[in-house]
Amino acid sequence: MSPSPPWAISFRTALLRATLYTLAIGGIAQGGYLEVLYLPEVRYTELGFTEFTQTLVLASCCALLIYVRQVLKVWPTVTLLLLAFISASLVREQDYFLDHYVADNTWKFVVALIVLPSLAWVILHRQRFLDEFYYYSNTFSFGLFAAGVLVTYIFSRLYGRQDFWRAVLEENYIRDFKDIAEEAIELLGYSLILFAMIELLLLARRLHRARLAP
Repeated sequence: MSPSPPWAISFRTALLRATLYTLAIGGIAQGGYLEVLYLPEVRYTELGFTEFTQTLVLASCCALLIYVRQVLKVWPTVTLLLLAFISASLVREQDYFLDHYVADNTWKFVVALIVLPSLAWVILHRQRFLDEFYYYSNTFSFGLFAAGVLVTYIFSRLYGRQDFWRAVLEENYIRDFKDIAEEAIELLGYSLILFAMIELLLLARRLHRARLAP
């Protein structure tokens, strides 16, 4: 029997992670439930559980990516692009505070300062990016990341369309229903992206150890 590649994990490990991710999703759903019941004044606002958790999840993703890129030094070009994408999302989630305390549309300038140099660097080193992406695209982390992006940036946007909710609720339409549905699905997508970054970190650690092994 040939030796397992450094990125391989056992069935027991995969089952444990799946269980932990399931519990995390359940905890997030329960948090949203408790937010509605016990925090009516701030529910689904910038100060509520859902919005705060979105920020915490995205900030955690950025921290994990910085560690993978700067400390473990695994796939630096791919992780740079991921970091630019997620940090731009983090800034976008702070649009209320930036508009209120700095200036209108500040988040757009900050996002441009993050994304444009990162894209330029990736384009400049596109062959390195393609070489790294060849390996990353065949990992569980990439599958989770793709699922998170589809849920957050495609499904939640389409599902949260005002026309749809006006048609569903008719004369009973209240914007809160639309916002709650959209923000909850958005948090689910961000959570999948966090799981993807955790998987990337664990994979990067195994690759890092294999690289240092004699």
